[in-house]
Parts: sequence; structure tokens; C-alpha cells
Amino acid sequence: MSAPPPHVLIIGAGTGGLCLAHGLRRAGISVAVYERHRHRAEGLLGYRVGIGPTGSRALRECLPPELFATFLATCARPPRYFNVVTQGLRQTASFELRPDADPEHTEHSVARMVLRQVLLTGLTDVVHFDRTFVRYEQRDDGTVTAYFADGTSATGDLLVAADGTHSAVRRQYLPHAVTRDAGTINIATRVPLTARTRDLVPERVRQGISLIFGAGGTMGVLHVMEFRWDAERAIKPGVSDADAALLRDWPGLAHDTTTDNINLIIWSTARRFPADVMQRRGEDLVRVALDLTPNWHPHLRELLTRGDPDSALPIKVTTSEPVPPWKSSTVTLLGDAIHTMTPGRGVGANTALRDARLLCQQLTHAVAGDKTLLQAVADYEAAMVPYGFARVTESLNRSGTNGDDRMYRPVVGRLALLGARGYFGVTSRVPRLRRKFVDDFHTYEGDQD
Repeated sequence: MSAPPPHVLIIGAGTGGLCLAHGLRRAGISVAVYERHRHRAEGLLGYRVGIGPTGSRALRECLPPELFATFLATCARPPRYFNVVTQGLRQTASFELRPDADPEHTEHSVARMVLRQVLLTGLTDVVHFDRTFVRYEQRDDGTVTAYFADGTSATGDLLVAADGTHSAVRRQYLPHAVTRDAGTINIATRVPLTARTRDLVPERVRQGISLIFGAGGTMGVLHVMEFRWDAERAIKPGVSDADAALLRDWPGLAHDTTTDNINLIIWSTARRFPADVMQRRGEDLVRVALDLTPNWHPHLRELLTRGDPDSALPIKVTTSEPVPPWKSSTVTLLGDAIHTMTPGRGVGANTALRDARLLCQQLTHAVAGDKTLLQAVADYEAAMVPYGFARVTESLNRSGTNGDDRMYRPVVGRLALLGARGYFGVTSRVPRLRRKFVDDFHTYEGDQD
């Protein structure tokens, strides 16, 4: 016999939380999302996130079909190459990526804010903005109540923490589950794509994702984001009639200001940055980036100066410490709220989406009467904790994401740099190794469920 559908409270309107909300709604499960930001346009800049097969599968299963089609239509032009270049823009390796007609098995270039606008579509009556979570109470009748800073509260049968790395829910529920600095800092910039900035980037770099191995332990990544609309929000020529129709009917286009741009992110060990770098913004932060890259190619340095100062953002890279399993209850967690990971494997968003898909599946089984709500949560956590923390470890061990990496050491760092460049160079030139690298790029999903 099926059980009455639970009412689920989701704290945080990020990628994982909103994907879960869509999935629950499609399954006929009541849901409400509580977000601390004041409105749908606040809180994120349009930096790139790669959505691979894991994330695409979760989105396809959780979103209404037309909204999944809108997600595909809002993705930027897919990368054709993965490049490795020096700080002087000399190419040391380049891998041609496979064009993939199957939207579920390819790498999608997505702007974070655009993705957020897609996921907010159709959830107007579900998402409650300007609600900062303070604490929760689990009651004897099996319900849980969330309390917010404005004095309001909400009661449901399950509370899901989707409130990110600094999760207030996690601090109360699992105070022993902590994050720590990975020891690296990123400075992210967004450069408007103009005729001049386009000319500053070599063609193969412009058509792909490029990893910059700079001398002296400063690294970077560059990718060009080109969308199906222009700066005036008009649909570009050449866009298919189907995609154009989806975009014209999509209300998110009116809320988002993301346009064609170049994402240029530099990073290094935190020791190389000013002590107050996390408080710096705008042109002051751009100067920090320029000070870290004195020997970089003039074109790369000009890109930094031509970036939108308001988009310059310092990011302290953090990672979760492993946490032993806990007794499941009417509170659970997903995404960065439980397994924050470095950008090393680029799978943080994909893992959060996998969490959302899995939790939705488990709660659907509970509603069907196959298991209790608590057993559904326990089964979700039993799977999520191992794969989530496996991704945390893999991401931290990725070259350059750990501040203690030998890449950042004075003498050994030079050898590590040469070794990394040499690895990519050899891999790109040996057909068998090149094929394996491209296969891994396309198929690494972080799950095998």
C-alpha cells in the first residue's frame, strides 16, 4: 500500500536543490524551497560549469521534458578541443574532442547563472526567497520544522540541506562534518567577448577549454562562452527554429544578463596571495591577478585588464573532511552541503545533481510503499556518502588543486611543471594514449549506478 506523499523542505536554491525540487514535483511529492538570496537574479555570476553525462542524466530524469530541452538550448557552444598551453600561449598539447549528438553523453558548457534561471523556471510557487535558515527542530510526531531569520518557519516530513559549503543545516546536524582550506585560491574573471578580445585568443584556444601551466606555480584555465542570444537578448541567426522558440518562451532570458564572454581564471597556492585577498574586489583584485602573472603573454594580461571589474571574484578552494556514516533521520544533505570538493575533476555540480536524482528515486519508492521514508533516506545516504567522498578525494589529488602540491615548491616545482607539460605532450602525440585521454574526458562521470 502506498504511503501519503511527504512534504519536503529544501534549504538552498542551488543546482542540486532545484533539480531535486523538479524531480519531486514530477513524482507528485509536495516540496518547498527556501533560499537566502532576495530574488532570482542575486547571488551568482555567469562562470562556466561543465555538465557531463552524470548531470545530464539527472536533469533529464528530474526536469519536465520541455525544460530539459530549454537547458540544452541555453548551453554555450560546446568545446572542440582540450588544450594545454604555457604562460606564453605556446601550445604543448591539444586533444580534439568528440562531437556527440546524444545530449546525455556529452560535455555541456553552462553558465552558472543561466543554469540557475533554467532550474527556477516553473517553480515560482515553490521557491521562497529572502529566507535565511537559522535552525531546525525534529518533533516527536516525525515532522521537522525549519526556522528562518525573519521569524517565519516551515514544517515538513523531511528537511534536505542543499545550502552549500557553509551549510547551516550541516553545522547543526553533523557538527563533526567539517571543511578545510585546500590551500589554493582562484581569481575568476569574466571578459566580454568583443572583436578585440576575440583576436587576443588563438583560434584553437578560442574553440576549446585551455589549461595554462604557468611557470612559478601560477596556473589558469580559459574558456570562451558563446550563447544562442546576443547582448540585446535577441536570438542569433543560425539558431534552429526549435531552439529559438524555446528561448523566446523561456522567462529566464529576461532575468539573466549573461552574454558571450571569456572566462579566465588563475590560481595558485594561497601563500602567493595577499593576506586580504578574499576582501578585495574589482580593479584591486585584477591587480592582484596581474601581479601574479608578470611573465604571462601580453594577450593574457590584456584580457585581465579588459575584464568586467565587477565580475572579478576571489575563491578560496575548500574540501570536505571524510565523515563516518551517521544514523539517518528526517534530515539529510546533498551536494556541497555534505561533500564539498575542489574544482580538480570538475564534477562538483554533477555530483550534486546525481545526489538529487538518487534522493528523488528513493523518496518515490517510499511514496509507492516499497519502503519507509526513513529507509529511503538511509538507502540514499548509504550510496551517496561513498561516491561523494570518493569524488572529494579524487578532486583534491588532482594536480594543482592542493596548496601542498609539489607544483608550488621552489625547486621541485620546476620539475613538476616540466613533468606535467611532458605528460600532456606525450599523451597528445601517441594515438593510443590520445584516444584514452579523450575517452576519459567524455566518459568520466563519477558514478556507475
